Amino acid sequence: LVCNALLSRAKPVERQVIMSSRMGGTPIMVMNQQVQRETGRKAQMSNIAAGEGGSEIIRTTLGPRSMLKMLLDPMGGIVMTNDGNSILREVDVSHPAAKSMIELSRAQDEEVGDGTTSVIVLAGEYLNLAAPLLERQLHPTTICNGYLKALDDAVATLDKVSRPVDMADTEELTRLVQACTGTKFISQFSDMLIQLSLDAVKTVFLDDGGRKELDIKRYAKVEKIPGGNLEDSRVLKGVMINKDLVHAKMRRRIEKPRVLLLDCTLEYKKNESQTNIEMTDDQAWEELLRQEEEAVKEVCSEIIAFSPDVVVTEKGVSDLAQHYLVKAGISVLRRVRKTDNNRIARACGATIVNRTGEIQERDIGTGCGLFECTKIGDEWFTWFVDCDAPKACSVVLRGANKDVLNEVERNLGDAMNVLRTIYLDPRVVPGGGATEMAIAHALVAGSKTQEPELAGPYRAAGAALEVIPRTLLENCGADIIRVLTQLRAKHASGTNVTWGIDGEKGKLADMSELGVWEPYAVKAQTIKTAVETAAMLLRIDEIVSGTHKKDKKRAPMQQQGAPDEGGDDPRADA
Repeated sequence: LVCNALLSRAKPVERQVIMSSRMGGTPIMVMNQQVQRETGRKAQMSNIAAGEGGSEIIRTTLGPRSMLKMLLDPMGGIVMTNDGNSILREVDVSHPAAKSMIELSRAQDEEVGDGTTSVIVLAGEYLNLAAPLLERQLHPTTICNGYLKALDDAVATLDKVSRPVDMADTEELTRLVQACTGTKFISQFSDMLIQLSLDAVKTVFLDDGGRKELDIKRYAKVEKIPGGNLEDSRVLKGVMINKDLVHAKMRRRIEKPRVLLLDCTLEYKKNESQTNIEMTDDQAWEELLRQEEEAVKEVCSEIIAFSPDVVVTEKGVSDLAQHYLVKAGISVLRRVRKTDNNRIARACGATIVNRTGEIQERDIGTGCGLFECTKIGDEWFTWFVDCDAPKACSVVLRGANKDVLNEVERNLGDAMNVLRTIYLDPRVVPGGGATEMAIAHALVAGSKTQEPELAGPYRAAGAALEVIPRTLLENCGADIIRVLTQLRAKHASGTNVTWGIDGEKGKLADMSELGVWEPYAVKAQTIKTAVETAAMLLRIDEIVSGTHKKDKKRAPMQQQGAPDEGGDDPRADA
């Protein structure tokens, strides 16, 4: 009877030990005893603490009054930024839940490009508010169900407070990007940055019969050149690459060039497999060299037949090929990256050719207005600019040093991603914590009509959203309790959904008057990702760590078995 009572209350592993001892055998331990395990409530609290710790790191980087973080990488480099994803990417963490939070920020950055700080702060708050619910003996699955039900209602509220954007109105687009770049390091150069991002996105945007294509990563390349002023940065009507011509006598400036793009080598083709050639006399060697020269000459004559002005190849160019092409007045660039070649093709209207024997007239690009090769500092740069209808561009950034340029590049990337998001989903919601407060009010009010077991988690999901306006107030040193209470009172009527926090002054403000709007897709992605990640981490009830690999150096020694340590001679059994 005592054994049965013990069995009913024991954990699975303990139950196995009791069963085996009752059967008269030795206790069976399934796992290695050196493995560290955290189970049940302890594992959940550990995950909550890790998630909260991750959010505390970057909480001060939210809003227009945000602080910068200086991070030193193992190589001795310095990163100065207030971008949530960039900070967490550089931080070395050991806890598995904290690593999951870092992945969350990276996913947000890749999906919509903004809101990387908000999503971590929000996920940390969702985990933090789950702790008192767990202490009240609420099952983690019940908490997750309440959170996910609240998420559906939050998205429905988000749809109600959103409004469409007129994509032809440049002023409105400028204000939208201003809301993104105003919280960044380069907010004093915000107008210049907005213009750069608008020009770049408009250049790359392609609307092909209702199919929208806007691939910033591939077709809007940022080139950083240290030196000069930040105001010298500009978007080219074309492409710039960090390459020099292969021959000093080639033309460095050509107006209205005919551009030929190749993906093949302009030298004698070598066999892919190892080949041995046996020769009986000197004439055979001379004949082999002559055939190699003939092959290169034939390749060059096939190119010269179409009289291009510029040839760009992704492979090498031999000295003999350079000789023939210089004589024909053709400028050549070699070993250009595939991505750069694709951008030149989009800008000039050329087609990349894989074999010189297949070149046709329609493959030649004639859309480029000016080809120029110039030296900036110690580097040579080649420009394909003044293109007729470029669908690819280069953004040239100038600045004092590499640290400034890297931060400007990160901020510019965020601005372009915000514009990309608006182009693909032209809806916006109020910024400054107004949307979060409107959703929080709707969820807290809606919790009264929920089932009793879901009401607590549902209300907590609404209360967690208040962390965004609270953090904005913290970062600008305002009276948090008083202003947050005033904001709750504003939203209590349900009509003032555009009222939020002015992050500069720490006071209440109507976001529609301030002109602070955020893309709908960014806000929806932030809330969805935060809730789903919190729900996933709360479902974890066991953390197993300490699974180590065998020491490879000691293993052979143990196999040999040293006789002086009492080991038997391995040859004795033979």
